[in-house]
Amino acid sequence: MQSLEEKRVFGEKTGKTVVLAATDVGVAAVSLAGEQVGQIELLAQCTARDVATSDDQVAIATDEDVLLHDGDDFTETDFGPATAVRFSDGVLLAGAEDGTLARFDAGWTTIAELDARINAISSNLVATDAGVCQVTTADCIEAGLSTVRDVSTDGTPHAATADGLYYLGNGWMDALDGDFHMVATAEDGGAHAATADTFYAHDDEWDAVSLPVSGQVADVAYADATYAATVDGTFLLDAGEGWRTYPLGLRDVHALCVL
Repeated sequence: MQSLEEKRVFGEKTGKTVVLAATDVGVAAVSLAGEQVGQIELLAQCTARDVATSDDQVAIATDEDVLLHDGDDFTETDFGPATAVRFSDGVLLAGAEDGTLARFDAGWTTIAELDARINAISSNLVATDAGVCQVTTADCIEAGLSTVRDVSTDGTPHAATADGLYYLGNGWMDALDGDFHMVATAEDGGAHAATADTFYAHDDEWDAVSLPVSGQVADVAYADATYAATVDGTFLLDAGEGWRTYPLGLRDVHALCVL
């Protein structure tokens, strides 16, 4: 049965945006009305490495299993320890530290056993310690680069790697030099990326952004505003008038997504 917290999060969301944050303590649900944070609730208690949504479905990659919200509660799916989850055309994909990549439909079907840790999934691209892979109907094929920490396919596909930020044009093209650990892109062409020391935003070109707090940016998500979180637990939002900050009350943030 749904908890009171789950009913508030998964119920009527008219006029409300809910951002989910995967942390070492669990998945926090940040409810917002415009630029105001209404409440922050712990939706699921676990060691969450990644979180993904599709409509009202929520999947969580944890250090024990992939959890899937089935309309009533979060249930285990018997994937095992996971490092990345994402919905691609409504189908749940998951990846693991040992390189296992699988899709879920009542049960798991293995797509590939890669020889590298899977760090992120976005649509049909997979970021691994050995490079980018592209998911096909029956396999996952190498698609270039190396030591890829993150990948994003909304708008122009980008990849964050240990030696730079790249975008997909005529092959992978240089965007910025540096040791990047995250990248997020929006369908309207906006994008953000981060190294341990610098946060970047892209409009017509990439520029370093000065935030009102210190700390490494863990991830960025988009809806009516731009949402971000630092690894040490500060939630930020920018609705066009500059960044506002709110304490999450949770540390070790790994990923964000909008419900």
